[in-house]
Amino acid sequence: MSAKLMRPGAMLIAIAFTLSTLTAQPVAAKITPFKQGVAEAAGENRDLAEFYRETDYAPLWTGTDALSTARRAALLRALEDAGLHGLPGGRYDLSGLETRLQSATSSRALGQLEVEMSTLFLQYARDIQTGILTPREVDDGIVRKIPYRDQAVLIRDFAKASPASFMRTLPPQTPEYARLMKEKLRLERLIANGGWGEAVGVSKLEPGASGAPVVQLRNRMMAMGYLGRTSTQSYDRKMRLAVTRFQEDHGLVADGVAGQGTLRAINTSAETRLGQVLVAMERERWINKPLGKRHVWVNITDFHARIVDDGKVTFQTRSVVGHRDLDRRTPEFSDVMEHLVINPTWNVPRSIATKEYLPLLQQNPYAVSHLQLVDRRGRIISRERIEDFNQFDERTFPFNMKQPPSRSNALGLVKFMFPNRYNIYLHDTPQKALFGRETRAFSHGCVRLNDPFDFAYALLAVQEDDPKGFFQARLGSGRETQVDLNDHVPVHLVYRTAFTQAKGKMQFRQDVYGRDAKIWQALKRAGVSLGDVQG
Repeated sequence: MSAKLMRPGAMLIAIAFTLSTLTAQPVAAKITPFKQGVAEAAGENRDLAEFYRETDYAPLWTGTDALSTARRAALLRALEDAGLHGLPGGRYDLSGLETRLQSATSSRALGQLEVEMSTLFLQYARDIQTGILTPREVDDGIVRKIPYRDQAVLIRDFAKASPASFMRTLPPQTPEYARLMKEKLRLERLIANGGWGEAVGVSKLEPGASGAPVVQLRNRMMAMGYLGRTSTQSYDRKMRLAVTRFQEDHGLVADGVAGQGTLRAINTSAETRLGQVLVAMERERWINKPLGKRHVWVNITDFHARIVDDGKVTFQTRSVVGHRDLDRRTPEFSDVMEHLVINPTWNVPRSIATKEYLPLLQQNPYAVSHLQLVDRRGRIISRERIEDFNQFDERTFPFNMKQPPSRSNALGLVKFMFPNRYNIYLHDTPQKALFGRETRAFSHGCVRLNDPFDFAYALLAVQEDDPKGFFQARLGSGRETQVDLNDHVPVHLVYRTAFTQAKGKMQFRQDVYGRDAKIWQALKRAGVSLGDVQG
């Protein structure tokens, strides 16, 4: 064990001596200086004030008994190891706390330190359970509700538990978080040893090429683990297979050709990848709650939607997500899918009707003829009745617009509803060609599915003996039909540019909306640093 990891233990000996000298003095009065110090310090925190009143101001951390010593040790070790979780160690002022514990000169001061340690424990617990950032303050497209824990319950539970064991339960207990931590440590060791080496110095390489850039590519592929040891100087079959596997792990067209996009990903530094992993760990803390035995997982950056049962992907399909424009990006949040609608009517969102379609109507009143105009009483209004659409603007346009069910409907033939304030849902689309693109950010915010019928069959399979026949019968009627899900399914719209697999290499994707770049900058401002290499 390194000297660094021994430090908390050595400090505990000195701290224990200091505490014993302060608590050994007999006190006759019922209201002791220690209790007074605790009451004063806890006065601004309702949860802590109530906790200490309940325990008659007994010490949780600063006592001389074995349990208090174990609690101090558990807290100090957790703060010492905060960097292992990508948390900023300086946030907790560990050295300052140790100094104050050793230099306490009165029982009253010790009472104040008692509350300081409880406050520090609650801060650390919140950070490692649910993150150090407030997502919406970083990007207003991250509208996720964070599952913060009740602090009063947290400290009461800690007081009754085995300290070291309780501390180990605080971080997310998901396989994803554990694998991200493992990748973090691997990248830190790699960076300490020089990273992946020299970047490839050209904009494109094709199979059959040779020369110095191919050697650079070869070396980088070997360093990344995609190519075994070889001295080849030509872009041969093995190198093409290595590039293909790299492309698959980075969401690129897997053609084995090192084009501009592929080389950009290959030349991305290990430091940048480490930053993505640290952001992913923070994001995992934001969603640190039960996801649902069955749930839908939509990774915006990966352009896929998946059904997950008992932790395993049982269905997946390509998706199209919101365009990069600020007002069209798909937001991040979780909700619950309640039903699907077969042969849906498209009720055009007002923002689209007024910003996109009204200007077309002002030029030609018969434009977008596939859409119906509907007045406030629900009546369909003929275009002939409107003399001039130029009399309206975005604020005064008096109509709603809708598209009746049809194969050309913008929602296709089925939509999947998890009612939410953002009017976001999953749906079919007649624009099938877009699913062949590498980057699929084209919608107004909703998520389009490449295989919506199969998605529907998978959802309905748990409640229908013949899900395909059930679905097709209602589709064939041509009528708009709502089908309720007997068991509602949680839906999680997430944004992960770094994520793991149970088997296989780390997966990286493009930061399509620039959100992870914002999160990384916010983490750095909070004190997270790549310089704290744990190798």
